[in-house]
Amino acid sequence: MREILGRRLQRLRSSWLSLRSSGRTDGETPALLDAALHCATALRWPVLPGVGRAAGDGTRCACPDPDCVVPGAHPFDPGLLAATTDARMIGWWWTNRPTAPVLLATGGGAPCAVSLPAVAAPGALARLDAQGLRLGPVVATPTRWSLLVRPYSLERLGELLYAQDHVPSCLRFHGEGGYLLLPPSPAYGGGQVRWERAPEAGGGAVWLPEVGTVVDALVEASSGAPGGGSRLAY
Repeated sequence: MREILGRRLQRLRSSWLSLRSSGRTDGETPALLDAALHCATALRWPVLPGVGRAAGDGTRCACPDPDCVVPGAHPFDPGLLAATTDARMIGWWWTNRPTAPVLLATGGGAPCAVSLPAVAAPGALARLDAQGLRLGPVVATPTRWSLLVRPYSLERLGELLYAQDHVPSCLRFHGEGGYLLLPPSPAYGGGQVRWERAPEAGGGAVWLPEVGTVVDALVEASSGAPGGGSRLAY
């Protein structure tokens, strides 16, 4: 199976390079295409391109909202429901938009995530490691880190949060109907999204912890984080 996927990826990369040499792309490297194809075909995670930044202005979102709070880092056209693991669709999207961010559609059968401010994240991970808890992939941006977890329902999340004395407003949950920016997409405010802990290589599905095993540590770490307002910054 991995040989078949490898041949498919190579064909799509070759098609992209042919377009690039003929001048039908903007000359960017296919890193985002490679990442999107890997997530979709090897990890079986549904992805779609983010809206990106406005042409000629790297500070504004390409969407119609002049006050967009996450410039470039959200779905627009196509919408979130278009997320797919189909390699042909992904190849078409990123061949036409090679600089588009890679978005994971969270929930359903795909991973969910919990994100917290970057200033508090290393301490939270250190606490979880000290407890001997096995963690899954961790996505890092200059402002936020996101821990990928197994899919959870709103009911399950509500039970966990109800048991907390206080839930900081800077703690975010990316569940059913949500999305998450994946590496190596450009990050909001500059920099690049990266794997703090990359998905483990292997023939099976990526291992993910239950959300309940990480919530306590993330709530405690986020409670003392500065700037814990309601504005979501990627």
